[in-house]
Amino acid sequence: MPDVVKPIRLLLADASALQRSGLRAVLAEAGTHGGPELVVAGETGDGAEAVALARRLLPDVLVTDAALPRMDGAAVARAVVAARLPVRVLILTAHDSDEQLVATIGAGATGYLCKDAPQEELFTAIRAVAAGGAVITPRVLARVLPRFAAALPASDSRPVPTDLRALTGREREVLIHVARGHTNAEIAEALQVSETTVKTHVGHMLAKLRLRDRTQAVVLAYEIGLVKPGT
Repeated sequence: MPDVVKPIRLLLADASALQRSGLRAVLAEAGTHGGPELVVAGETGDGAEAVALARRLLPDVLVTDAALPRMDGAAVARAVVAARLPVRVLILTAHDSDEQLVATIGAGATGYLCKDAPQEELFTAIRAVAAGGAVITPRVLARVLPRFAAALPASDSRPVPTDLRALTGREREVLIHVARGHTNAEIAEALQVSETTVKTHVGHMLAKLRLRDRTQAVVLAYEIGLVKPGT
């Protein structure tokens, strides 16, 4: 018999009931996009209650808005980590900032995603966080990496170059666009192709470089010098 894929249990926290309803509807479609099913085990519109529900329900992932009554997303993540709960925290934000990102990471959240991210990106982020990984939305990562790079001490050592010869010229172009935080729609417009074609190129590029997702592609592009801070 084939192995049964265990669903990923979620706890949703957003002050807007309408936002939670929309998120539930989107998450219900995850099972048709491959990977484990995403099941909503509970929801709340309050930060303090989110922590209480996390203690009681022990979901795999707590998906929380950055702005909540009583306790914001960072405070919720900090409380979950302090309680040593086996719960991963993914924070969604409508108004991201570098300061918010730093506070989020410092609080112990393992995911940071913009609310307008495509649903496939949301599904991927939840699954990656549930599996023990960390996710930062690519366009935010592309924005803050130059700041981190500038803060690093100078070193004569260089990372071992990754062989990009397996990529076609177009796949290399797509990698550069991804590293700069561009969306599929923006890449499609720049290259004058369809979004479906861009998705295909992104998939091939990730597979050839053995990368899990776009976030890893961004990090790789900076590490090997394909994209430099400020370019």
